Amino acid sequence: MEMEGKIWDILKRVSDPEIPVLTVVDLGVVRDVEEEGEKLKVKITPTYSGCPAMNEIEENIREALKEEGFTNVEVETILSPPWTTDWMTEGGKQKLQEYGIAPPEGSSADKSVLFAEPKKVTCPHCKSRNTTMVSQFGSTACKALYKCEDCQEPFDYFKCL
Repeated sequence: MEMEGKIWDILKRVSDPEIPVLTVVDLGVVRDVEEEGEKLKVKITPTYSGCPAMNEIEENIREALKEEGFTNVEVETILSPPWTTDWMTEGGKQKLQEYGIAPPEGSSADKSVLFAEPKKVTCPHCKSRNTTMVSQFGSTACKALYKCEDCQEPFDYFKCL
């Protein structure tokens, strides 16, 4: 296996600390991997600039690579272009659904909250679209809290950013 492929395989095992069913690759947080002589550079973009999990993600990336023999690792945070849910993998969205979090629907930022009624999203439990937003912010800033009017279950929706 080529070196870059091996590195990406290792990164695919690094979980997101806030949503452990997702990896940093599922989220699209890892932007690039470069070898610079003896140094390995991993470039990441936070899901939003104030994400409290980024320090833990950086450490988890370093630790996972160190366990596989990569001792000279630099993790670089890149803020531009800003992260978007468009970078999430389809597999990651499916994992969210199975975990009980509605994955982002559509692409890019949802601005309906500024101009219209909040969007209806599919309930991850019963698949109904008869849902209501309870709060623009859920268990983390990147999620909104919804309730299904059919099965009556609350659920997080991973907002389009």
